Amino acid sequence: MTKDHMFTRRRLLMAGAAVVGTSGAAGAAALLGGESTPVGPGPTPAPGGTPAAGSQTGGGVKPSAYRLQPLTGYGPPRAHIRTLVRSEPFLRVAGMGRAMVLTFDDGPDPRYTPAILRTLREYDVRAMFFVCGAMAADHKDLLREMADDGHVVGNHTWSHPLLPGMSRSAIRAQMESTSEVIEEAYGEAPRWFRAPYGAWNRAVFRIGAELGMEPLGWTLDTLDWRSPGTRSIVERVEDHADAGVVVLSHDAGGNRSQSVRALRHYLPALLDEGYQIAVPRRKLA
Repeated sequence: MTKDHMFTRRRLLMAGAAVVGTSGAAGAAALLGGESTPVGPGPTPAPGGTPAAGSQTGGGVKPSAYRLQPLTGYGPPRAHIRTLVRSEPFLRVAGMGRAMVLTFDDGPDPRYTPAILRTLREYDVRAMFFVCGAMAADHKDLLREMADDGHVVGNHTWSHPLLPGMSRSAIRAQMESTSEVIEEAYGEAPRWFRAPYGAWNRAVFRIGAELGMEPLGWTLDTLDWRSPGTRSIVERVEDHADAGVVVLSHDAGGNRSQSVRALRHYLPALLDEGYQIAVPRRKLA
């Protein structure tokens, strides 16, 4: 396949739906959860929470010249208008049909991500991959494969640190550098980001918004980061499946062979139950 044909295919895949991509029947999904509020400078205390993946502490991230842009729908940037910033992440998806979202964090990892991509391709569904810049920089081919298959790639910082304990400049460097890698390899800037460990504060929301991204959390943690066994992961997904659920899994950050095997079991089961597997495309008004 020539480079021109690859980019043509990518554009067609990404333009297939204005808001979401679904498997099987067509559908529209609207994200619910976060309110937009204009805020000024000043951090808030870090929220508590149990880490959702193995910590990847990172040292210095090179300064970035990544451009700042307003979030889609927020209007053109003006010096006298403060950036509108959400106070909480989106947690669910709702809309036509029984839509669910599958998300994978911490990759891409050449040991596990390709198998996950093959399974998603086999069932013709789209998922979201929240990638870490340090991993993505070494495996840009996997981001290009995600783009060619129509998956959504989001920003999960460069080295998976606990953001609320960091300075604003350090948070920005983590997110900007990752966005640069994603845009170069995936073909477009990320529109979604997820804070490592689900630890958000006002600075994280604000910087994400300034970089043109919306925050997405999750509804259902598969707990695959604990390596509880393939059957346990499958049962957790099937027992908690419901319209609007955002499922958190991992394709890196440890041995994810259980996550790979579990997907092969619960994905066809969800489709047989009539669930649509959807991916949000962009912010809704």
